[in-house]
Amino acid sequence: MISHHQLAAAARIGMLTRERDTTSACAQALCELAAALPLDAATLLAIDPLSGAHVQVAGVGYEPGDAEALAAEFVGTPWYDNVVRQELPPSITEDAEDAGQRFRHGWFYAERVRPAGFRDGVTGALRHEGRLVGLVHLAAEGTNAYGTEARRLLASVLPALGALADPTARPAELYDLPAEAGANLVTDGGVVDLPGHRPAQVLADDDFACLVRAFEHTGGQRLRVLWPVGREWRRVVLRRCAVGSALIRRAVVVHEVPMELPYGLSPRELEVLTRAAMGQTNQAIAQALYLSPRTVHSHVEHLLRKTGCASRAQATALAVRDGVLRPAPEDVSRFVERQGCA
Repeated sequence: MISHHQLAAAARIGMLTRERDTTSACAQALCELAAALPLDAATLLAIDPLSGAHVQVAGVGYEPGDAEALAAEFVGTPWYDNVVRQELPPSITEDAEDAGQRFRHGWFYAERVRPAGFRDGVTGALRHEGRLVGLVHLAAEGTNAYGTEARRLLASVLPALGALADPTARPAELYDLPAEAGANLVTDGGVVDLPGHRPAQVLADDDFACLVRAFEHTGGQRLRVLWPVGREWRRVVLRRCAVGSALIRRAVVVHEVPMELPYGLSPRELEVLTRAAMGQTNQAIAQALYLSPRTVHSHVEHLLRKTGCASRAQATALAVRDGVLRPAPEDVSRFVERQGCA
C-alpha cells in the first residue's frame, strides 16, 4: 500500500510543474522520488525535438553521457516497446513476458545493467499533451525493489515528469502566447514547433531568418517588429529563452499575430519611420531608398499626421516604444530590449 509519505512526495512532484526553472525542478523531482522509493541511481531524459535523441535533464548517479548512450541502445530493444505500451511502468522484478523473453534474461540486463551493480530497475515513458517526450529510469542495487506499489507510485507522477521534461512546453506558458499566435522555437540546430500553435509564417522568409540570427548575436532579450507575409502583415516578437529546459535555454521564441499596419501607415511610411528612428536625416533616408528629399519630407508629414505626433522626435519615440518598426538585420542592435523582458 502506498504510504502517506509517498503520497506527499508525489504531490510535491506535481507542484514542481509550476516552477519556471524546469532544470532545477527536474532535479528536485528525482530527489523526491529518492525519498519515496528505493533508489541508488536515476535518470530523467527528454527527447530532443530536433535530433530525436534522449538527453539527460537530471540524474542521480548517472553521468549524462552514460545515461544518453544507454538510452540510445535501449530504444532499439523490444523492452523499450514494453515501456511505451504499458500504463504501469515495467520493472525488472515484475517484468512482462510478452516481449519474447524476460528482461532479466536478455542481453541488455546482462551487458549493461548487471555489470553496473543494479539488480532491479523500473522505467516509465513520459508523455505530455499526447506526445512521447522522454523516459524516467530508477535503479536499485537490491532485488525486489520495485513491486506493484512502487510501479503505481511512479505511474502517478509520470504526467508531472512529462510536463517538466518536455522542452517545448514552457515557452508558450511562460510568455502567455495568444492562441491565435503562430510560434516556433529557433535554435542553433533548426526550428522547433510549439504544441498548440501553428508555425510562424515569417520564418519562411530568408530575410527574416537573417533578422533572427542578428538578434541572437546582440545578446538582447526582446525585439518587436512588423513584418510582411505576402500582402498581409504580422506583429512579431522575438524573445530569448531565459528559463525552461536546458535543451532550449538559449533558443529564441518567435511568435506572430496577424494585423493591419497601425495608424493606417503605408509600407513606405513604415520604412521611413524606421529609418527616422535610427536617427537618419531626410537626405540620408532619400539616398538609402532612392527617393527625392521632397518625397521623404512628404512621407514624414503623412506619418506625423496619421500617428497624431507633433514632431519627428515624438514619432520615432512612439515607433521604438510600440515596436512600429521594420529594421534590416544589420540595424537590429539599435532596437533590441536588453533587460526586464525575459
